[in-house]
Amino acid sequence: MPKSRIRKKADYTPPPEKKAATLQLQNRNWAAPVMLALFGIGLLWIVVFYVTNGSLPVEALRNWNIVVGFGFIAAGFVVSTQWK
Repeated sequence: MPKSRIRKKADYTPPPEKKAATLQLQNRNWAAPVMLALFGIGLLWIVVFYVTNGSLPVEALRNWNIVVGFGFIAAGFVVSTQWK
């Protein structure tokens, strides 16, 4: 029985690289500092509220100051989704 010809597979060619312009549009170096700043502000807001027995940062908000602090922290988590 005759042998079949050996078929050569095509050499691997990597896909073309993305243009540098698209990489510049996706530059998100701002996300990490903003995220950490929001975490810090939120934590500081809650700590100041507890240390001053509710007289600071905004006395009129009373216990809603905790919600404001957690709002800053939640905003930090939202910004963290933009970080690459």
